[in-house]
Amino acid sequence: MHETEIFREFRFEAAHLLPNVPSGHKCARLHGHSYKVAIHISGPVDSEAGWVRDFGDIKSAFKPLEEQLDHYYLNEIEGLSNPTSEILARWIWDRLIPELPDLCAVHVYETCTSGCIYRG
Repeated sequence: MHETEIFREFRFEAAHLLPNVPSGHKCARLHGHSYKVAIHISGPVDSEAGWVRDFGDIKSAFKPLEEQLDHYYLNEIEGLSNPTSEILARWIWDRLIPELPDLCAVHVYETCTSGCIYRG
């Protein structure tokens, strides 16, 4: 059976600073990003429904995380005291995997040109 990968994108605004960067690094100062997150699901296409999973399932699973992240200071959220893109992607993965066992990747874009991919 062939696997198909689908994704749903989300956007949120948040502030952070990176406490573990070298002294004088610009990311040690408080700043914000317009984050984009893409949640990827993989699996076979259901022969009856014609899809891997309802995109609404992904939206519902991400909603509580979006409410925690959007317009907040990430460093104050449990587990995000050093909120790099890499740590944020894993934080999202760890909270989604119980609801989305077919999760295959979390993409976090902190700018239009920079981000990371976490695959569990």
